[in-house]
Order: sequence, then C-alpha cells, then structure tokens
Amino acid sequence: MARIAVIGAGTGAMAAAARLAVAGNKVTVYERSASYGGSVGRHEHEGFVFDTGPGLLHLPAVQRDLFVKTGKESLEQCVTLTQVDPAGRHLFADGTAVSLPNASRAGVASALDAALGAGAGERWTGFLERARDAWDRSRRPLLEEPLRADHQVLGRDPYPALKQRRLLRTRQAATVAEIGAWELADARLAALLDGYALSYGLDPRTAPASAALLPYMEQTFGSWYVLGGMRELARAVYERCVARRVEFVFGAAVVRVVEKDGRAAGVELTGGEVAEADRVVLGVRPHAGLVPGGQVWGADDVPVRAGSVPGRFVVMLSLRGAREADAVHRTVVHSADGAAEQEAVFGGRVAAHPTVTVLRPDDPATRPDEAHEAVTLTATVAPQGPVDWTDPAVRQRFADALVERAGAAVPGLRERILHTEIRTPAETEAETGAEGGAVPPPALAGAQGAYLHPGNLTRLPGFYLAGGWSHPGGGLAHAGMSGTLVAGLVVEGDGFRGSR
Repeated sequence: MARIAVIGAGTGAMAAAARLAVAGNKVTVYERSASYGGSVGRHEHEGFVFDTGPGLLHLPAVQRDLFVKTGKESLEQCVTLTQVDPAGRHLFADGTAVSLPNASRAGVASALDAALGAGAGERWTGFLERARDAWDRSRRPLLEEPLRADHQVLGRDPYPALKQRRLLRTRQAATVAEIGAWELADARLAALLDGYALSYGLDPRTAPASAALLPYMEQTFGSWYVLGGMRELARAVYERCVARRVEFVFGAAVVRVVEKDGRAAGVELTGGEVAEADRVVLGVRPHAGLVPGGQVWGADDVPVRAGSVPGRFVVMLSLRGAREADAVHRTVVHSADGAAEQEAVFGGRVAAHPTVTVLRPDDPATRPDEAHEAVTLTATVAPQGPVDWTDPAVRQRFADALVERAGAAVPGLRERILHTEIRTPAETEAETGAEGGAVPPPALAGAQGAYLHPGNLTRLPGFYLAGGWSHPGGGLAHAGMSGTLVAGLVVEGDGFRGSR
C-alpha cells in the first residue's frame, strides 16, 4: 500500500484520489480552503442557492466512468441529471434570437435556418462535420492518453479547414475568428462560435481552429444540469472519496513538495509540518516555488502556461416573482461589439459590451418557494491584477452592465431584484489560490502546441499533475480525465497509455 498525498480538493484531484484509493493506496488530500470542490462552488442566501462555478455538465461519460470504476452506485444513483432542452437561447446584437435544441444536429440546423435564414443551418452543419473529423483525429491523444513524448504531433491543427481564395492565394482558416469569417459567413454564426470559445476563456482571434471541438462536444453529447446545482456533483465525488477511505485535511496549505533521494517524498504544510508520502499528486496550478530546484513540470517539456488567463465575473440575483413556464435554462446575450470585447478581456481591461450567460434553472432547490427565482449572470473577464476587481466602483459598474444586458433574457429583471451578490476573479483567487482568479481553458491541438498543458507525468519521479492546469486542461470533463490519467500512471507505471 503506497501513501499518496494529493494537493487540492478540486474535482480532477478528487477523481484521482478516488481511483487511487480503490487501487489499494492510502490517500490523503490536503486542501487550503475549508471545503472541497475547487471552482465548483455554491453560494446560499435566505433560501436562494447559486452555482459560483460551472453551471452545466458536458460529456457526462467522464463522470459516469468515475463512479462505475470506484463503487457500486452509479452517477445517476448519486445525483439527478437532467438534459437541458433547449440547450440554449442566443440573442444577437441585431435583435435576432434562436433557441438551439439539445443534442440534435438536425434540430439545430432547422432552428438556425428559421431564425437566420436559409443556408445558415447547412453552413453550421458543415462546420460541425469538420469539427467531428477533428474530434476523431485528436480525441485519444488529446483527452484519453497521457501527453505523449512526441506531443509535437499535437502542434498540427486537426481541423480540416476549407480552402479559401483570399488575396490572390489559397488560404485555410487557422483560428476561430477565421472560421467564423470565412466558413460560416454570417456575423451571427460567427458570434455563436466566438461565444463558445470565449466561455472557455479562449480568444477567438488567436485560438486555433481546433477549438471547433468545443461546440461539437456540447452539441453532440448534450448539456446536462445536476438537480440542486453543480455543487451536488462535487459533493457526490467527495462522498465517493470518503467511502473509499480517502482522508481530507482542510485548511492545510501546502507550501512545498518534499524531495528525497531524487523523488517526491511528501509535502510540507504552512507552519513547517511535513507529511511523508510515497507519491504526490498536484491538483492546483503549478508554480516554481513549490518544488525544490525550480520547475519540473512535464517530462514532455510543455511549460506551465505563462501570461494572463481570463477569469469569471458572476452576479447572483435573488428575484421576487415566479419563473415563467416557458423560460429557457440558459440564454447567451452576445456582445454588440465582439471585437472590442475580445480586445478588452485579453488586453487586461473591462469590456464595455460583455457577452453575458444567463442561467435560470427550473429547480425548486435553488429558491425558497415558487414565488421567487434564482438567476446567475456570468461573463468572461480579464483576471485580477490587470483589472482591480476589489475596487467597489469597478465591481458595481460591471455588475450593473451585466444586469442591464441580461434584461433582454429575463422580463422585468431589474425591478424584481431582492438581493445581489457579486463574485469576481479577486474572490476566486482568494478562495482557490489560482493566480489572478484565472480559470484554466481546455487543451487544444494546433498552434504549435501553445494550447497544450503540462503532462501528468513530471521530471521528478513520484510527482504527478492532475486538474485543470494539467493535461488535458480545464472544464469538468477535461479535469476529470486528468484524474483518470494520473491514476493510470501511478497504478500501471509510466508506460500507461490510457484505457482502451
């Protein structure tokens, strides 16, 4: 029985912990905060309940596999999953609106034709067909295997972009923005695609064309809500860990990974206490001071991503008045000036016209009674640092801007507000320790590997990386896969290549 120390209690780290415990290891999780879940948080106020992190689950097969492999009770026996249909309503700057059905390619095409005009559905369907090709080409090395030693092959973009005649020469779209402009050929379809990228913290102007995988995954495998809020999923994973005898130590900040005889040998906590271990799993964002001698991330030579990564600005609204019977769970109010928004978010400024995602779950567990409603507004924003999100005036102005824009999705919104709670990248940084309150994006192929994350196997023997800041990146599905990969590497050895 090996002693394994896991740093952080995010969902990816807990996935690794549960799998490692089932394999017969003694696993202890050290979490700096007072609770589990990482970014999958919850806020409660006078009977209203809000998710402070992800609001929907995509690719639920990852979580289902975790529960199958770690106990008798399935995921559905531990939480109640419901498909969100329509998957989302989109409000564009020109006043056009379209509701897209959940996991129905033909239904999406019909809805786009009806709302945007004949041919829009065909162009979007053609794009998703190419995205499917990219998925088939990159799914295994990008999601289901530890990062290969020859990861440079993932530097090539798997998206089969159409050849375009541009400026007297043949070109192919290399970025999300170019797909929108050249292949979708409609400002609203381009905004739809840009919105997917932005929601994951990716700049459409520079994100590789392979980001087409993100709408493909969502529209193919569906959008799911966990009754009671997404925090219920984190609770279920935590309880599965406890059932497998994983020990949790909360309020325990790890300041250093202990190295002995050239391998990881434990963790040092604030105050100097050392907890010995045979292996260490890091489930939070790597930083150089954590390991003696500097960076050891990734035997694959993929560096920790440098530079500014966006965060999330969340406004939680307690509303008087019942939710309308025909209200949509998720509405995206697209920016009136997408280019200016991207310039601001990725240039370290506050956007004047943000894209806002409005979540209105039809869930009695989120409200005190049927005469009230809990609504959450979310926008991707520059991280804490470039913008001072602790400034009360800055916070309030931006929250007011989100409420103003969300009024297009929620009738009489401003007049219904009973209470407002604001959460910015500053709170995310304080609670999770993520620098700037940044939220990790998923890994992408292409762009010469610039959108990959450090591999799960490091240069320091016995030291592994899990969670959204490691391969295969951020998001509930990707972070969950990281836990699967780390467990495979620990149990089966460095030659583990993924489940087949």
